[in-house]
Amino acid sequence: MHDIVGHIAGWIVSVISDLGYGGVALLMGIESACIPLPSEVIMPFAGYLVSTGQLSLIGVATAGAIGCNLGSIPAYYAGQYGGRAFILRWGRLVLIGADELDRAEAFFQRFGSLAVLIGRLLPLIRSFIAFPAGMARMNQWKFHLYTFIGSWPWCFVLALIGKHLGAAWDHDPQLQAVMHKLDAAVVIAGVAAVAVFIWHRVRAMRRE
Repeated sequence: MHDIVGHIAGWIVSVISDLGYGGVALLMGIESACIPLPSEVIMPFAGYLVSTGQLSLIGVATAGAIGCNLGSIPAYYAGQYGGRAFILRWGRLVLIGADELDRAEAFFQRFGSLAVLIGRLLPLIRSFIAFPAGMARMNQWKFHLYTFIGSWPWCFVLALIGKHLGAAWDHDPQLQAVMHKLDAAVVIAGVAAVAVFIWHRVRAMRRE
């Protein structure tokens, strides 16, 4: 498990290192297209590269927000042209079921267009809010504006955390020692959390 997570982390860092801001936008685009590649992993790694001086904090936050916009396009159109039936039929390929769609729809109905802006600041909701926006045929210019405004601070904060952790890692031997001791536990907990999430999603889809 350690090797698997290590390879994924290495791949993310490699993509961002090789492609720079384009790599950040690409990975965040994948995340916003509802493919399981969480921004909570992507942006802190981008922040780590900020701590090394390779990238700027403002730059990675902006690239991440642009990627969110680009990745939201297919989700928006899936909702606009396919509707709920299309999403329920094909969403299971990326572990999206009725529960996730119901939450996103309820959130959108409660807040209207502002749900896109607010939802981009919330875990889970942010990944699915484009679907009900498309189903409601929300004005696309407003959709992309709210997506960018809502995504930018999310990306900024995660990258800032990565930047500070990266700087501390390089200059604090005590932190390195603690992290090495916790490394296996963190990896196991992360893999277990993903496994539990997938197990619950598969069970829910079978019931549906």
